[in-house]
Amino acid sequence: MQGAAETAIVQAVEGSGGLLSVTRRCADLTELLAAAEAGLGGLAVVSGDLDRLDREAVAVLHRCGVRVVGLGDPARPWLAERLAAHGADVVVDVAADDDGADVVSRALGVLGDGPPVVAEPVPVAATRRGATVAVWGPTGAPGRTFVAVNLAAEIAALGRATLLVDADTYGGVVGQVLGVLDEAPGLAAAARAAGQGALDLPTLARLAPVVLPDLRLLSGIARADRWPELPGSSLEVVLGQARGLADLTVVDTGFCLEQDEVLSYDTRAPARNAATLTALEQADLVVVVGAADPVGVQRLVRALGDAADAGLATTRRVVVNRVRPTVAGARPGEAVAAALARYAGVQDVVLVPEDRAAVDAAMLEGRALREVAPGSPARRSVAALAAEVVAGLTVDAPEVRVPVA
Repeated sequence: MQGAAETAIVQAVEGSGGLLSVTRRCADLTELLAAAEAGLGGLAVVSGDLDRLDREAVAVLHRCGVRVVGLGDPARPWLAERLAAHGADVVVDVAADDDGADVVSRALGVLGDGPPVVAEPVPVAATRRGATVAVWGPTGAPGRTFVAVNLAAEIAALGRATLLVDADTYGGVVGQVLGVLDEAPGLAAAARAAGQGALDLPTLARLAPVVLPDLRLLSGIARADRWPELPGSSLEVVLGQARGLADLTVVDTGFCLEQDEVLSYDTRAPARNAATLTALEQADLVVVVGAADPVGVQRLVRALGDAADAGLATTRRVVVNRVRPTVAGARPGEAVAAALARYAGVQDVVLVPEDRAAVDAAMLEGRALREVAPGSPARRSVAALAAEVVAGLTVDAPEVRVPVA
């Protein structure tokens, strides 16, 4: 906010008897974030029309230990709604002739509430409280997308409203696997709307078209270099809204859990793996997928250890894909299960047999495996996992679904 209102607020702060003081008057959001990361203050007073202010920026301020007081305008009530959606700690309407006393009072109240926390997603009037399943696994193409797509299709076939989300920031291809031509990724659009506080259930439903009965698809980024469009704070809101749209949300994630961007940047660091980490943190169940060959099992064992060290995947189900005797011996299932029990402490594993012909046919036609080869042993294994997931997760589903476009 500029002009007389800003001057009045600064004067009110300086006249607070030492309770508050102005350390810097920032010209733009970039300067504000830099000041916060430098530890120059514990409270940021921002105008609702500040350029590029969004939920991610507020989340960065909170992570720096800075409370956020948003300044609205009585003549523009939508500014207050925008600030609240972004996660501001408190929003104060300030007129042009305001003396700033209310801002100081509310700011002192905010500072007395303890350290700031990242705001929870804005509550919405949802008709259900769905569950989230994240499909994750180590590098080496163990079949994360194959499991995610077919798990979602099998859950939908059980009559549960399902949303499939492609959150892989390295190689998202869920749309192509299902034969969907989508050059405008739905997840990126949903993340943008969430960052601006404009994502609601009808918007999410519009961005996630129905691709199979009871199955919607929120497609991923078509190019890996678009990963900055999926900040973790926005994806958290998207997944929160997804719980209101679908009984079960299945998220196809990337493989990487690294959080060392700060080692390469001396300013505000982008986080390429934020989408994967957020999906794992928000998930009620993590399906960990590994390959059945010796290298794949070794990677799976290490990945399970990495996830445990990071505090992720505490509620998990391990799936080993492409189980076949040519790389695991005459009894491949027993060999894989024994290796995981010995080296990773996994006592119960889902084994998906190799069925290259059926999987290739489904890929060629851009369809789920159950549509192309319902008798495939690989399909039967994933279907059994789907039934287990539906039975094991608590979902508050409505008796009558609300029609959304």
